[in-house]
Amino acid sequence: MTLLVVVNRSAGTADDEALDTALDVLRGGTDVEVAATADAGELDRVLAGLDGRRPVVAGGDGSLHAAVAALDRAGALDRPLGVLPLGTGNDLARALGLPLDPAEAAAVVLGGAARPLDLLRDDAGGIVVNAVHAGVGADAGERAHRLKDTLGAVAYPLGAAVAGVTTPGWRLRVEVDGAAVTDGGTPVLMAGVCNGPTIGGGTALAPDARPDDGLADVVVVTATGPAARAAFAAALATGRHAGRDDVVVVRGREVSLSGEPVGLDADGELQDPVTARTWRVQPAAWSVLVPSAPGR
Repeated sequence: MTLLVVVNRSAGTADDEALDTALDVLRGGTDVEVAATADAGELDRVLAGLDGRRPVVAGGDGSLHAAVAALDRAGALDRPLGVLPLGTGNDLARALGLPLDPAEAAAVVLGGAARPLDLLRDDAGGIVVNAVHAGVGADAGERAHRLKDTLGAVAYPLGAAVAGVTTPGWRLRVEVDGAAVTDGGTPVLMAGVCNGPTIGGGTALAPDARPDDGLADVVVVTATGPAARAAFAAALATGRHAGRDDVVVVRGREVSLSGEPVGLDADGELQDPVTARTWRVQPAAWSVLVPSAPGR
């Protein structure tokens, strides 16, 4: 089998030395072609012409998001996807137990097993592979985006700290499977719809989320006062935020958000503010090569 390794050069996160290491391992096991893409149009053209080649994504969550969206447009989500987690956060890769060492990740691409995963689809035609969050999370993502080339993985918590201090919250109605979580009158600091457990390179927003259980974990935070925001941030850092009175965690198959214009961060990619959006879980919509179980 020939591998088609796709590198998103516009992401600015692919480490050339790490990529070369991974490619050396892959070339030791099979034929490899490399395609460097700079935008969605180039990615569409590359992944629409697989011709039997197995796609492999080199990069982080944003690169993975873009590749899955392109495969979806090409009608090729039935192909197991290899992942070389060379990004800053690599949240979905962490959730799947993929090694972050480039040589070890390449070995999984060569000998791993396909694991079916859920996909979040929104009513605007978009997809989410790991998590989408609205409110302070998107503000944090915007600040982190400006910092990550310099600070790497610590950019997200720093961005979150700044955003958490400055935002007054957003009046949002959040519904899960038709039941209201917030009524739109109480300001919301953050609302997350999670397929995987972490965002921002390891922040466990939804620690119990599983990317293959057919459900989204929804986290809604109404900690908008200065003291409450600080206490929530401290609890989030230690994984104890779900026990707070101003945090609601529910699970469901359809999640709707409406209200004041609010920015979104989908798999680390910033999106324009929206006044309404709905996400639905599509179970086992795609698959990733993961480490094989012992004895397989």
